[in-house]
Parts: sequence; C-alpha cells; structure tokens
Amino acid sequence: MPYRTTPLVADSFYHVYNRGVEKRIIFLDERDYQRFLQTLYYYQFTGPKPAFSARDKFQIKDFSTNPKIVEIICYCLMPNHFHLLIKQLKDNGISEFIGKVINSYTKYFNTKHKRVGPLLQGTFKTVLVDDNFQFMHLSRYIHLNPYVDKLVENLEVYEYSSYPQFIGLTTNLLSVPQAILSLFKDGNDYKEFVVGHADYARELAHIKHILIENFEE
Repeated sequence: MPYRTTPLVADSFYHVYNRGVEKRIIFLDERDYQRFLQTLYYYQFTGPKPAFSARDKFQIKDFSTNPKIVEIICYCLMPNHFHLLIKQLKDNGISEFIGKVINSYTKYFNTKHKRVGPLLQGTFKTVLVDDNFQFMHLSRYIHLNPYVDKLVENLEVYEYSSYPQFIGLTTNLLSVPQAILSLFKDGNDYKEFVVGHADYARELAHIKHILIENFEE
C-alpha cells in the first residue's frame, strides 16, 4: 500500500473511502458484500480473538468487548466502492485497520474470482470531519449513495448500509450510530433529514454526470 503523507489524528473522525482499480466492480454477489462486512467488524478489535480464517466457527459476541483501534460510525458498500465514517481511537489506527481489511478482502476476492493483483485503487482516501454540521451531512451523503446511484428507490431495503440501523429497523454490531443520532431527536428525525434530501442529491448527481460527459466530448 502506498505511503500516506498526511497523519491521521487519534480521537478524530474521518470519511474513509476507496474504489476498485480502474473503477471495477469489487462486490460481485451477496457473499462478497457479507465477507467485506465481516472483515470490517473483525479488524476493529485488538486482543485475543479467533483467527479470521475460522470466522464461521465463532460468534461476534466472542470478542465484541475487546479493545478497538477504530470505531465505525456509519458505512455504505457500493458495487465498485465503499464509504466509511470512522473515529480513530489510537495512533495509526485507521491505517492499520484499512490495511488489514483491504489485504484480507483482496486475497479472498482474488482466490474466489481467480484473478491476481491489486483490487483497490491506490491509497485509501480520507477527509477529516471538522464539526457537527459536516458530521451530520457526511452521514447523510454516505447513506444516500444507493438511492443517488439508483440501486434502490427505498433506502430501507438496502442491506449493505448502516442506514436501516439508524432508523431502528435492524440491529447491527458493526456501526455505532449514537454519535450521530445524539444530534437528532430520534431515528425518525434522522430519517426525515436523509430522505428529505434524497431527490435533490440524485438531481445534483445527474447534473454532474451531464457536465462531465459534455466536458469529455
């Protein structure tokens, strides 16, 4: 993995994202999505825990009390990229975490789909989250991705996002939504915040696409 020149600060929040090399699809079926989610969960933790190769033999609760190096606030997996909102809990925590996740998932993907070489495009990208306004709007941006890209018309049915957990439809040990939900009255208030912006976000994405196409012609 290429060397990162910008240091990541402990106890700070970051938008972490990356996409497939050459914009390729990185999740080809449900098992791929589930494997990546398992990998995200597993590598948050330090301390004694079963080897990841034995993942089908352990329960999540077996090590959910272990110390964490990062905390995932929210996430969304898309066919050719992923978005995470992460709090770094120790120095170098995000780099260690993402490095292990990407290495583990790439080995799995390459073995399963009979390919070789890097799967993700260069060094993962990070953006520091400076304040609550950015914090709230970033979570909305992340959760709106499946709607903006027209994968679903109802965000509640998208399985590879933390959004259903945020509005109380599912339980999920992977993400920790309280940091964001504490800025709203309840899950319904957050739902209105996200859904109320959905069509506008889709229209902006459409306009951006048209402008890029016209520029490239």
